Amino acid sequence: MFSHLGARLAAVATQRHRRAPPAIFSRMAAAIVLAAPLAGCMTDGRPVAAAGGPANPSAATAGVGYRSTIAPYSSLRPATPLPWRERNDGVTPPAKSSQ
Repeated sequence: MFSHLGARLAAVATQRHRRAPPAIFSRMAAAIVLAAPLAGCMTDGRPVAAAGGPANPSAATAGVGYRSTIAPYSSLRPATPLPWRERNDGVTPPAKSSQ
């Protein structure tokens, strides 16, 4: 199969007046193309579960907790409006002393 691929690449390259790629590159490309779909099917090597298989109904499991994503939220809608100058002066940094 690899020799056929190399022959086809050489034939196409000569038709287009280019130099054919070395056979090692075409073989590596073919190996990568053939191995890439299999890479997605491999496991990562870690055990499935520390306490046993997932089909074991008596296996110990970690506790489940609930944390609200909006718990620290407090509404700021009914805020009393203040004059803009007082609000601005409250957040302005102090003036620098002249040299």
